[in-house]
Amino acid sequence: MQVQPLTQKEIKLIRRCQQNIPLSHDPFGDIARELKVEEEWLYSTLRRWQENKTLRRFTAILYHQNAGYNANGMSVWQVPEYCIVEVGRKMAAFPEVSHCYHRSPLPNWPYNIYGMLHGKNKGEVEQIAKMISKKIGISDYTILFSVREFKKSSMQYFMPEILDGDKL
Repeated sequence: MQVQPLTQKEIKLIRRCQQNIPLSHDPFGDIARELKVEEEWLYSTLRRWQENKTLRRFTAILYHQNAGYNANGMSVWQVPEYCIVEVGRKMAAFPEVSHCYHRSPLPNWPYNIYGMLHGKNKGEVEQIAKMISKKIGISDYTILFSVREFKKSSMQYFMPEILDGDKL
């Protein structure tokens, strides 16, 4: 696939779509008006990006602490290489797993599958991990619980202060 350079108009759309979507009956129309672009251009650009996999999806973000899920733990699993894909797909299918990654193990850290688990308390997260362990047939795991959150944000692309060198 040939990568096409983005236009300034497209970069402005990306910047805007990284922000909260307006809570209205016509959020994309509102964005089009805000950016002073035709709605049809906005829709066709977003469709094209979805089709060519530039844009994966639009999502709502639930702040889990506000919903009563105050414990989260990164579960780390030692999975034999021959079944990484199978186990990774099974783990990713659990609704209690919000992120699931395959990473290379290190000499003193043998874990190669990582899955973020969320629960109302530590005990619930531990029960979720036990249930997953039984269902995927992997018992060598541990849970790294969060102690403090220093930063939580989505990746931001084409931000002016970065492009202008202010943050370098």
